[in-house]
Amino acid sequence: MSYNPPCGAAHPRPAPRRPMPIPRPEKVFAALDLPRLVELATILQIRDAARLDRDRLVALLATAGDREYADLLRRLSADELRRICARVGYRHTHGDPDALVARLTTTGDRPERPPPDAPPPRRPARPPPRGELGFEATLWQAADRLRSNMDAAEYKHVVLGLLFLKFIADAGPPLRLADETTFTPPAAPVRGFVVPAEARWDALVRRGAASHLGRDLDRAMAALEAANPRLAGVLPQIFDRPGLEPARLAELLALFDELGALGTAGQPRDLLGRVYEYFLAAFASAEGKNGGQFYTPPSVVGLLVAVLAPTRGSVYDPACGSGGMFVQSERFLAEHGGAGGDLRFYGQESNPTTWRLAKMNLAVRGIDGDLGPGPADSFARDLHPDLRADYVLANPPFNARAWTTAALQHDPRFAFGQPPPTNANFAWLQHIVHHLAPRGLGAVVLANGSLTAGGREGELRRALVEADVVDGVIALPGQLFYATTIPVCVWLLARDRAAPRDRRGSVLMIDARDLGEMTDRTHRALRPADIAELAAIVHAWRGDPARSDMPERTYRDVPGRCRAVGREVLAAHDFALAPARHVAPPDAPPPDHSFAERFAALRDDLLAQLARAAALDRELAAALARVEVP
Repeated sequence: MSYNPPCGAAHPRPAPRRPMPIPRPEKVFAALDLPRLVELATILQIRDAARLDRDRLVALLATAGDREYADLLRRLSADELRRICARVGYRHTHGDPDALVARLTTTGDRPERPPPDAPPPRRPARPPPRGELGFEATLWQAADRLRSNMDAAEYKHVVLGLLFLKFIADAGPPLRLADETTFTPPAAPVRGFVVPAEARWDALVRRGAASHLGRDLDRAMAALEAANPRLAGVLPQIFDRPGLEPARLAELLALFDELGALGTAGQPRDLLGRVYEYFLAAFASAEGKNGGQFYTPPSVVGLLVAVLAPTRGSVYDPACGSGGMFVQSERFLAEHGGAGGDLRFYGQESNPTTWRLAKMNLAVRGIDGDLGPGPADSFARDLHPDLRADYVLANPPFNARAWTTAALQHDPRFAFGQPPPTNANFAWLQHIVHHLAPRGLGAVVLANGSLTAGGREGELRRALVEADVVDGVIALPGQLFYATTIPVCVWLLARDRAAPRDRRGSVLMIDARDLGEMTDRTHRALRPADIAELAAIVHAWRGDPARSDMPERTYRDVPGRCRAVGREVLAAHDFALAPARHVAPPDAPPPDHSFAERFAALRDDLLAQLARAAALDRELAAALARVEVP
């Protein structure tokens, strides 16, 4: 039976619903489990996230800015978002993830999106990053959302090309005339580059999502190359094509415009360099195996740079990828009081797109490196044949096949013998030794198979050891690379092993397979403390003078970590250089126990066991003899 109010009575009106307040971030993050909190903290580059307790992680995540907070929520699954909504008191938790994120971040309706042809609003510049929270991750998340279905390998050149364009076209004096529409070329180069009017960043941003925006961007890149001969063939001209909508390009321009005027007062000196480096890593991760072709993880590069400590002279990378070895060498120089120009950089890269990335990466950093007139194979066409470098750092392709040609059969670089045509590992090692200066040092990342392979590779490994150019080997843990999960090693090479400390006749073995920490579910990184420990061992081994960050010490073997192995011992092991074969574990017996003593103890134990077995056999035979058979 329905209720009818009395005549004349007004129907009660429901009280207006007050919008539910936005839940505090602390309450939102508290609804997640610990592994998820660590993963989100890693995205924000919170230091030592895996070592922090739950309450600390929640507190740190709650300090994220509005955009960072929303981006973290978009990383969550629909089920996770529904659980959070239920926990904070929302009755209805249906809807897609975007709707759920909107419920957790707003109190009213979501604002309508502007039409696609509308110019993007001009937003104020983002402030520099605060504390432990890096803005690079947030910027990447926003740019990656705009990728849609575009392959990461293609999108990489779109995004990095726009970042480069902003870098060189945004630092000069204002070029806007009184009417706010006309632009003129700068009177003087900007960051060493001439910026034509059609390449001005602010002019391109103002075009919004005009239908010809892609064409204008291609023209801007072409104009920059024409005005700057050293950029010829470097900049991407891929913006005016199907599948790359003007609206998406306009959003990217607006997004990067939030960085503000790069290099101006109040901005970090290396702001765009940081963004560029972060994006290179993110694209390498997104591309997976193919990403390893152009990118070496920073912790691996940091280790190579730390053990070589380049401060003056020439640095060479014959497989330079995107130029990470040069970037970190320059950074190491700056951290140790060096001046610009103390290091000279030489590189070579065979992949055309990767070569262009390297050129842009160095230009963004203001590094003047000689990468040759274009991409070229280091074996087939050595662009620096007369170079004898003070430092060689390299992460060449692992176990490359079909690398040789008939013209290389008698190449003088292969003084230790012709490498097998099915594996280029020892071709790279010999190429690097060939390019070392008389007192030059090298550090090369290779697959672990190079340490133990037999056949022709074993013969070449023996020749290198007997020639006394192998200074040491570092065994690294697995999962350091995007391209492969296999463990790798670092070969330490030196032309002169008599100074500063005489190391001739022995090889340093370092087992570092236990170092590093997982940064996500599939990747590991060496920690700064790990790199410092390994660098200190190598520098003590070489007898390098102590630096401010490396206490003076004398080299000594450390069980479980490092050991100096003589050539006679290596010969007894067929010159296998795997540190696990030579570095005694921490719980091994002291090395001063003589073999005769240990053998006598083992012999006595064996004889006692045999005597006991014989006695048991006799007892068994006697027992069987007493058994009556019916």
